[in-house]
Amino acid sequence: MASTKLTRTNGTPTNTKIMTFSFWFKIGTQTNQQSLISSVEAASGGSYTDLKIMNAATHNNVFRFECKTTEGNYIDLKFNRSLRDPGAFYNIIIAVDTTQATDTNRVKIYVNGVQETSFATATYPTQNHNLDFSKSGIIQQVGAYENTSYWNGLMSYFTFVDGTAYDQSYFGEVDSSSGIWKIKTAPSVTYGNNGFLLKMDTSSPGTDTSGNSNTFTASGTPTLTQDNASNNFATNNPLCNVAGRWTITNGNNTIQHANGGSWTAMISSIAPSVGKYYMEAKITAGASRTMFGVMSADTNIMSYATNLDSICLYYNLSGGEFQQSGGTTSGNNYGTFADNDIAGIALDCTNNKISIYKNGTALVTDHTIPATVDGFIGFGFTSDSNSTIYQCNYGNGFFGTTSVASSNADAAGHGLFEYAVPTGYFSLNTKNLNTYGG
Repeated sequence: MASTKLTRTNGTPTNTKIMTFSFWFKIGTQTNQQSLISSVEAASGGSYTDLKIMNAATHNNVFRFECKTTEGNYIDLKFNRSLRDPGAFYNIIIAVDTTQATDTNRVKIYVNGVQETSFATATYPTQNHNLDFSKSGIIQQVGAYENTSYWNGLMSYFTFVDGTAYDQSYFGEVDSSSGIWKIKTAPSVTYGNNGFLLKMDTSSPGTDTSGNSNTFTASGTPTLTQDNASNNFATNNPLCNVAGRWTITNGNNTIQHANGGSWTAMISSIAPSVGKYYMEAKITAGASRTMFGVMSADTNIMSYATNLDSICLYYNLSGGEFQQSGGTTSGNNYGTFADNDIAGIALDCTNNKISIYKNGTALVTDHTIPATVDGFIGFGFTSDSNSTIYQCNYGNGFFGTTSVASSNADAAGHGLFEYAVPTGYFSLNTKNLNTYGG
């Protein structure tokens, strides 16, 4: 998140030649270079370590590991390929052992369990050189580089091992059913003196759970409570941003319509087809020019439309009625919304029903979704105003950077919402999809 970081100062290292990084992350809007973890030693005349995602416009969202040491040695491993999926958690593991005789064995990088071998830049350290990242007195920053390059996405299960180079098998494994790389939430590793494990799934994201008590100090307001590598929650999908009209922040959970003109839409990153799901959205500005609802899988989300396609169904906040293809599908005035009201949306994909809540009170219950809206691409939001702001809570427990005042989980124990989750509905995340949907 903007201006959010975690910091700590190293103690005596176990080994400055051998170490391992493992971290899971979900990318946000990549308008600038963004650092996952870094360290800088001002007294060394420019010694630094920086693990980052490069600027999307100029460097195409590639990952880069840069390190300059006090001994004058340099590491620079820059991917050829881009990391662009905003709906999934990536896992990157970096095993460093500069004692190895072969230079390419001194740094190995794995992405979702597969070793990366194609680099646009590939500069390896010379043998037996020391990296300053784990050196005594060095200040480490998670989520920033020298108080700049702040991370705009989410991070989870950030592990650093001081003194051992581990391969990918210690931190993840391939799921036997799906073939997807999944996390090992309790890696069997020896952390070493400066090692740590930051799960980032509690109200104190800087807490070290490795047993070392190498806890980080948080500045800013980290919003990392529920959405994590072991249970991936829906967010808004920045890939469906027509002409950049939406400004997307806070881990893709806050959206603002950036300029007026035609109505354009934003959708959730997970598209359920079966099951019942609930989310909340606080409309902090522009409620009178706002609609939300659901969209069909064959909607052309990237097209401009004065009125969105007939395969969309939206609740008009200013008129209190459902609209489809610019026409009213229900003539009743169910109730309007004003700025700072919290909308609850309950989507029943199995029975094609939608319910709308205002500040915890039902306005519409089990409204029938037209048959044309088939094969949902998820929750949808739309506006033509340059002031509309949605602070979406898919269960992560935040509106923008402010925690929900209440702690209402769904019946499975997942998610944090302001108001009680309707009976039979669940937050939209991978664990609930696996159990209740598809």
